[in-house]
Amino acid sequence: MPVPFEALIPYGIVLAMFGATGAGLSKLRHWQNGHKRPRRSLDQWDRQMMDRDRRLTGLLRGQSDEAIAPAGFELNNPWRVEKRMA
Repeated sequence: MPVPFEALIPYGIVLAMFGATGAGLSKLRHWQNGHKRPRRSLDQWDRQMMDRDRRLTGLLRGQSDEAIAPAGFELNNPWRVEKRMA
């Protein structure tokens, strides 16, 4: 006995909602990543350079070709140290 098409409508709605959610999250990640594709297989050097780029430009994937660092960058230290107990 065949299945009436009315029984398949909820499955189509659920499938459409999963597709819309996946597409929306993909677009959001792309937008947050500076309109670039995601990086894969990051090692310590890549993370260090991404942190430096973030401190230089304010964006995780932003890059600068300026030969001289902006003002205030000399005080922008990436080392995390403990607070002194005085």
